[in-house]
Amino acid sequence: MTEFLTLDDVDVSGKTVLVRVDFNSPIDPETKKIIDDTRIRMHAETIRELLEKGAKVVVLSHQGRPGQPDFIPLKQHAEILEKVLGRLVKFVDDVYGEKAKEAIRSLKSGEVLVLDNVRNFPEETKSKSPEEHAKSELVKSLAPLADIFVIDGFSVAHRSHASVVGFSAVLPTVAGRVMEKELKALSKALEKPEKPCVFVLGGAKAEKCIDIIDYALGNDIADKVLTGGLVGHVFLAAKGVDIGEPNMKLLEKRGLAELIPKMKELLEKYAGRIEVPVDVAVDAEGERKEISVEKLPTNMPICDIGVRTVEKYAEILGNAKSIVISGPMGVYEKDLFVDGTKGVFKAAVESGAFTLAGGGDTLAALRKAGLEGKVSYASTAGGAFIEYISGKKLPAVEVLREAVKRK
Repeated sequence: MTEFLTLDDVDVSGKTVLVRVDFNSPIDPETKKIIDDTRIRMHAETIRELLEKGAKVVVLSHQGRPGQPDFIPLKQHAEILEKVLGRLVKFVDDVYGEKAKEAIRSLKSGEVLVLDNVRNFPEETKSKSPEEHAKSELVKSLAPLADIFVIDGFSVAHRSHASVVGFSAVLPTVAGRVMEKELKALSKALEKPEKPCVFVLGGAKAEKCIDIIDYALGNDIADKVLTGGLVGHVFLAAKGVDIGEPNMKLLEKRGLAELIPKMKELLEKYAGRIEVPVDVAVDAEGERKEISVEKLPTNMPICDIGVRTVEKYAEILGNAKSIVISGPMGVYEKDLFVDGTKGVFKAAVESGAFTLAGGGDTLAALRKAGLEGKVSYASTAGGAFIEYISGKKLPAVEVLREAVKRK
């Protein structure tokens, strides 16, 4: 049985199609202008296809959170979408009231309407089942005006929100092209990956890595895990290495020091399968200095992995057939400390393996290293990507699976 339905499985001509995208974009706090339109351009592919097939397209999305500086209307998003599509995009400053309903009713085939920020609906972010959300004002108001629901926002797939799962209980539901690509790439890397499969885990979210490692190694998805960034710091400490006062203080400040016992358990449980740095680069008063792990502790901040670690990791990656990357190897934002991340990411790209990379910092680091567009698949999702590679069930993916059974 097909795991989920796509746009190939429905006739949308003349139909009113509700599309849940994720236009949530970085906003300049001063000007309130969108400073990166990547997600809008990405979802334009699904919207363009629906329009070309003669659908009446109604776009649902959110931007920011109520009370936060980035909580703004979607008028700008609609204007950017208009430029990307090269055709008129209608916008209404309403989500589910009479104004929105009238705008939907007046749509003609091949026209697109962007509704306002769905988080204006007070119940939107409450975590409920699809059936519970289907009873909400949002779904009861809009569902009778639509024929099909398309889920295209993988980056909100981990949220059991009204606009993400509610319509699936009452409308035929399929995956849009962004969602479809994402799920296929994740499946290739996680369900039956070509072996050897290597996970590269860095960045600051060490608590998330515990679940990822346990899932990937425990289910024999990954053969090896390579660590760096603060994740590497915690593993070094778990191995009994004294990383020095400033570095331990940073772990304590971030609430990561308490993970050391759990990381120690993982090292014992998966002996020989979790690699930790063998040398590190420190900030020696504005200069990069590399220190072997045997020579630790240091009273200087550790900001990157060293050359020997890069060489060791590159050799492992060179033999891999599947690689999953989540998080940089160090403080890549500083030119002095981008080398570790650049070296490891470059080795992954040049390995010829299927490479899946995800998360905002990972993509930013790929850009900085001049490797943007070089991985097999780059996921713009943050939380959803992490949850998926941790083996968690994502509400939006689950409703797509349910929709297949109902067809």
